Amino acid sequence: MTRHGAAAVLAVLLLVLGGAGQAQAVGYRYWSFWDLSGGSWTYATQGPSTARPSDGDVQGFRFAVSEDSSRATKPRTKPDFDAVCGGTPARDGRKRIALVLDFGTAADAPSGQTPPRARTACARVGTDATTADALAAVAKPLRYDTNALLCAIAGYPRTGCGEQVAAGDPDSSARPRSASESGSGGSGPSAGLLAGLAAVAALGAAAIWQARRRRH
Repeated sequence: MTRHGAAAVLAVLLLVLGGAGQAQAVGYRYWSFWDLSGGSWTYATQGPSTARPSDGDVQGFRFAVSEDSSRATKPRTKPDFDAVCGGTPARDGRKRIALVLDFGTAADAPSGQTPPRARTACARVGTDATTADALAAVAKPLRYDTNALLCAIAGYPRTGCGEQVAAGDPDSSARPRSASESGSGGSGPSAGLLAGLAAVAALGAAAIWQARRRRH
């Protein structure tokens, strides 16, 4: 391989490394919405204003900085329905929804704000009620934006709504998350990406060695 070829390989390496860094750089600070099924949290397929849970369902909300729904940070506890609503008797014409409210960590909090402690609540609402109705029954005040995006639960956070957060920005709270937090392997580079970077690095080293041999 010529010296020009070595330079090209190294340029590719720099592009891959630069692209990997940029891909990790942006997240959003927001409340994510979850359903507990079979002891595991799954990202809700509907928003709280349209979802209509059944009596006995467990749903959760987590405030955090997340890149997207596939990497969203899950609630940190998984209580069963009886643990939350066992003390709330059933009534005709009403249903009980167990809610898990995880306000997140200080690392995810907007500047100058402190997250309340995570808690659970049992909402007893009408049989046709949505998750938003259940939430309003136990966790006011709620705040929504003009697009009906849920911005605050129990008044937290005081300001902001789904704002973009750049990693490394001193005014942001984005930070790498562990695999156990994110539920999708964390926000770091994947094993495949690391292997690709190693392969490109090896090609670059070989190209430099070949170029030096040809000069001697």
